[in-house]
Amino acid sequence: MKILLTGASGFIGRHILAALTARGHDVVCPVRGVAVKTDIGRASFVPAQFAHMTRPDDWLPWLHCVDCVINAVGVFSANTQELDAVHTQAPRALFEAARGTRVIQISALGADVQADTAFLRTKAAADEALRRRAGTAFIVQPSLVYGPGGASAAWFERLALMPVLLLPAGGQQLIQPVHIDDLVAGIVSLVDVPADESVTIAFCGPTRLSIREYLQVLRDGLGSAGRQYVIPVSMALCKAVAPIGERVSGGLLSRDSLIMLERGNVADPQPFERLLGRPARAPEQFLGEHDSRARHAQAVLAITVPALRFCIALVWLWTAIVSFGLYPAKHSLAMLREVGVSEVLAPIALYGAAMLDLLLGVLTLSLSAPRRRWLWLAQILLIVGYTLIITVRLPEQWLHPFGPISKNLPMLAALVLLWFYDARKR
Repeated sequence: MKILLTGASGFIGRHILAALTARGHDVVCPVRGVAVKTDIGRASFVPAQFAHMTRPDDWLPWLHCVDCVINAVGVFSANTQELDAVHTQAPRALFEAARGTRVIQISALGADVQADTAFLRTKAAADEALRRRAGTAFIVQPSLVYGPGGASAAWFERLALMPVLLLPAGGQQLIQPVHIDDLVAGIVSLVDVPADESVTIAFCGPTRLSIREYLQVLRDGLGSAGRQYVIPVSMALCKAVAPIGERVSGGLLSRDSLIMLERGNVADPQPFERLLGRPARAPEQFLGEHDSRARHAQAVLAITVPALRFCIALVWLWTAIVSFGLYPAKHSLAMLREVGVSEVLAPIALYGAAMLDLLLGVLTLSLSAPRRRWLWLAQILLIVGYTLIITVRLPEQWLHPFGPISKNLPMLAALVLLWFYDARKR
């Protein structure tokens, strides 16, 4: 078939695209940020601004000879206008332009008349528009989706590794997570399923779990030792601090996500399993041994690298503050003279080094990867240089009981780790 797939650059869309092309379908993918038409295998990527394509005429050029339309676009945003444009207005226009064509709309579990967040309400509005349209239509409402590359999956893995965790209401909210492979298998099946009306199917796993139980399943699957201690926190307090969580998580830990969790995210799994022709994968089967090692390492790095970066920035900033006067200047100048700096140059060396430390601290906090890798290299060379000078001129510092010089070794190891981490291609 020739299939139009929106959202092909997203987590779910990427997996759907790979499955469709593997089965020999030709897939047209309107995506943002493509300057010219690009063909990769059986997929064609064309430039499009989805949020601005709110009239049926905007979609007609992409629908020529298309047998099926799959809408996999979705965003987490606090901007209600953006949600309305992306979740409602553009899909409505697409559905209207695709009259007579099979449409598969990827919505969300909970997008119904009881929807109490902008995310679910805008999804529900598009679903209802599709139901009113004559012709074959499938409205897919997934529960929480797990899979490598998924933002929510990555956050749950990080939370699962925490030894102590604060959870709203102790994490008793019910979910029914579904694996991305099962979701994609279901979507691919719907491309060929006979139907002449609109059908709504919940895509969910076979097991109802509380958030707390789900985190324990992931913790076991990741191979993390020890027990996780959960401290219940009132939902009201969690909603009050949600703006902070939304900022650090890219919108995933928002007030709306808390409201959706509070409502629960479960459904009858039997229609989905009939579509698959087998039971969906249980959460205990989400991680194999190979996946477990890779996902564990990825989650550990995601937790520790930001903390490591902050601590290294703090070392440079604190060193600068101390050098500017918290530590008696006469002692610092005396040490500089001991390593061979003249009386005249010692103050310049002291305050120049303090300014350099300050600059390194600020850049450590502000620079983005991959620029930071050059910063890590500069810090490595500077620490090695300091260490060599002190080793030659003040070797007794190696024998200091507090180990001020020997502590440079773990600092260097941390900087090497950060250099490797930020040396990845985008």
